[in-house]
Amino acid sequence: MGTTKQEIQRELLKDAFAAAGRPVEIGAGPGHDADAEFLYEAGRLLVREEHLPAVRDILTRLYLLPGPPPREPDRAAHEGRRPTEQPVTEPVIAGVRAIRLDFRPDRRDDLRDYDTIRTLRLLLDGGAVRVVDPSRPDERRTEVVEGLGAGAVSLNHVVHICGNGGGCPAVEPEPVPAGSPPDPGHALDRAAGEGVKVVIVDTGFDPEAAVRSPWLAGVTGQPDPGVDTANHTLDEYAGHGTFIAGVVRGVAPRAEVHVCSVFHFGGGVLESDLVQALDTVLDCHHPDVISMSAGTYTYDASGLLTFQVFHERRLRHHKGVVLVVAAGNDADRKPFWPAAAPYTVSVGALAATGRGRAGFSNFGGWVDVYAPGQDLVNAFPAGTYTYREPPYDNPPRVETFHGMARWSGTSFSTPVVAGLIAARMSRTGENGRAAARSLLRKARRHAQPGVGAVLRPE
Repeated sequence: MGTTKQEIQRELLKDAFAAAGRPVEIGAGPGHDADAEFLYEAGRLLVREEHLPAVRDILTRLYLLPGPPPREPDRAAHEGRRPTEQPVTEPVIAGVRAIRLDFRPDRRDDLRDYDTIRTLRLLLDGGAVRVVDPSRPDERRTEVVEGLGAGAVSLNHVVHICGNGGGCPAVEPEPVPAGSPPDPGHALDRAAGEGVKVVIVDTGFDPEAAVRSPWLAGVTGQPDPGVDTANHTLDEYAGHGTFIAGVVRGVAPRAEVHVCSVFHFGGGVLESDLVQALDTVLDCHHPDVISMSAGTYTYDASGLLTFQVFHERRLRHHKGVVLVVAAGNDADRKPFWPAAAPYTVSVGALAATGRGRAGFSNFGGWVDVYAPGQDLVNAFPAGTYTYREPPYDNPPRVETFHGMARWSGTSFSTPVVAGLIAARMSRTGENGRAAARSLLRKARRHAQPGVGAVLRPE
């Protein structure tokens, strides 16, 4: 196990995905130093559908597409059936397909040491490579690949409530006494959020929390798999979605809130699976506001391919729906996705004093607004939690939670802004995007020097 918070988180993520049969690797984009920037699925790429014929042609010429297992064609013919094999390409959402790659260790050409990232680089940038036809191992030829350019093909990134496997939430939760009041406190306008639906895409919801925390009454959601009610234990990131629901309800007490359980693998999910979940949210839950406290760094500045196409094909056609996302907690200005995308409202965190940016918060021109995100107190599952991150991992610290927690991160400033949007919608009749624009104008009027636009609960 690693020694830093980032190393520990990445190893936990890799183990969780490997156990599910979907191996992921650590990668960095072109021009980056040796430090890991993101996690991605090994052996698959994401392709815009309009570029799929060209990608298949290139990969076929380079012998990088999988075929049937050895001897399977002969066995199938003998048994009078067609060879069985996994599909080479699979649909993700309208406009994007995933394509599988095959790297053979016995190759004797320029592609012998290729992996997913090197294949992506060749597809995007082009180049000349010498290849050997497996059926004619003594013959070599040169294949010239014309680059397809940024945005045509991408890695299948891991999107995580820790971003790059580091610190979002910025720290692990801390227990507070049962019955402690939430912070931020309840909105003065008890009708705030009425008639507005907020969907939280996260780890899921603990329904027992609503018994202990009455402001969660009526919140619905899929169960949080990290909450083991039988053994009264809490896995890593258990309660993340429940805490966020509590923050939304504190700001918009009458909002309809639903929590989806998506981040199943150590707090992470492949972007291809996440965007399918968001597609379902639009079709089945009809939200006004989507709150998502997760993200990642990416291979290059084009960001997350599936999210770009999701916006082009789906989100922008749903009038008024606004996507509010966390800016990440690496105290860095590098764009963090999807928060850096222009079709989101990206939220950084203020320090506990309300003056200045929280030390962990990402920042930069791509962050739209900052809101309280340090030392927030809200609803949390009851149970025993074992800490996994420094400085509490050796020996492991164990704490019992009684239904409330203190937590920090842009994960929690994000639902403050989502709740404020819902509250404004119910008060003014604006839709989600219009309410977000109005609030951002207000936030800029109250900008803090050296920080940026600021919003606080009303």
